Amino acid sequence: MSTHRRFVLAERPVMRAPRPSDFRIEEGPLPEPKAGEVLMRTVFLSLDPYMRGRISAVKSYAKSVEPGETMVGEAVGEVVASQAEGFRPGDLVRGHIGWQTHGILPAAQARRIVPAGFPLSYYLGVLGMPGRTAYFALLDIGQPKPGETVLVSAASGAVGQLVGQIAKIKGARAVGIAGGPDKIAYCREIGFDAAFDYKGKDDEALVKAVAETCPDGVDVYFDNVGGIIHDAAMANLNLRGRVIICGTISGYNRLEQPDIGRRHLRVMLVKRARMQGFLVGDYAARDAEFEADMPAWLKDGRIRYREDVVEGFERTPEAFAGLLEGRNFGKLVVRVGADPA
Repeated sequence: MSTHRRFVLAERPVMRAPRPSDFRIEEGPLPEPKAGEVLMRTVFLSLDPYMRGRISAVKSYAKSVEPGETMVGEAVGEVVASQAEGFRPGDLVRGHIGWQTHGILPAAQARRIVPAGFPLSYYLGVLGMPGRTAYFALLDIGQPKPGETVLVSAASGAVGQLVGQIAKIKGARAVGIAGGPDKIAYCREIGFDAAFDYKGKDDEALVKAVAETCPDGVDVYFDNVGGIIHDAAMANLNLRGRVIICGTISGYNRLEQPDIGRRHLRVMLVKRARMQGFLVGDYAARDAEFEADMPAWLKDGRIRYREDVVEGFERTPEAFAGLLEGRNFGKLVVRVGADPA
C-alpha cells in the first residue's frame, strides 16, 4: 500500500455531542520515516472518553486538536519501515499516532509489545492506558482496605470493570453503577458484590440506590462520570472517604459551560474526606509495578476483561459518537487492519 488515510477534525462540537460529520477523512501518500523514526501500520485504534476534551477549545491538561489536524489517539500495530536502531519491520508497537491507518513515531515514543499470549488489542485496554488508570488510581489514591466498600461509576466500561475486580483482589466490597440490565449483569458476572442501573433515576432515587447497595456507606468512590451520580455518592460517603476523579463524562458535551452542580464542601469537612484528580501520565515511572501484577492477574483468572471491537477504519467517528452516548460495552477499539499476531 502506497497511501494512508487519516481523520482530521472538521468542526468543533460546541455545547453538543460530537457527530460523525465533525471529522473528515483524508488520503495521502504513505509517509516515510526519517532518522530515529519508524513507520507504523495500525491494527487496532483506541477510542476513549478523554478525546472529547481534546476537540474542545476549552483549556485543559493537553493541547486541543485544531480543525484540519489529525485526531489524536493511541494505536497498536506493526512497524513497516524503520530508520531507528532497535526496531525493524514486523516489530509490534503501540504509540500515539492518532486516527490514521499509518503514522510516524519517534523511536523514543514507540512502545515495543511482546504479546505473551494476549491479544494485541489488550495493549490498548487492560494492559494499556485504561488498565494503568484503574490500577494506579484505585491503589495509590483510593487505597482500599479489606472490608471497605468501593463504589465505581461506569462500572462496565474500560476502566470501571477493572477497578471493581482490583478492589475485590484487595479484599474490598465492590459496587458498580452502569446503564442497562446487560451491563449490570456483566458487573455481577465479573465479581461485583452489587450493582444498580442509573437510568431513569432522579437525584433522590440515585441517593437511595447508593444507600441500598452500600448499606455500610462508601469508603472509596471511583468517579468516571460526575454529575448527579457523583452527588449521590457524596451523600453516602463515609468518614475519611476517598474520592477519585478519573472522568466527568456526563458533562463532556458541555465543557464550554461552567460546572454549576452541587458543592460538597460541607460533606468533605464533616467526613474529613479526600478528593483527588487522576491523570495516568503522572505514573509513567511506575510502570513496572503494573506490569508485575496485571498480566499475572489476567493469566490466573482474577481479572476478566471485555472489549467492544468495531470493524473498519471508516467507522471510527460513528463509534466515537456512540462511546459518548454509552453505546459501547467494555473497552472500545476499532480494527483498522490485519492482525499479524
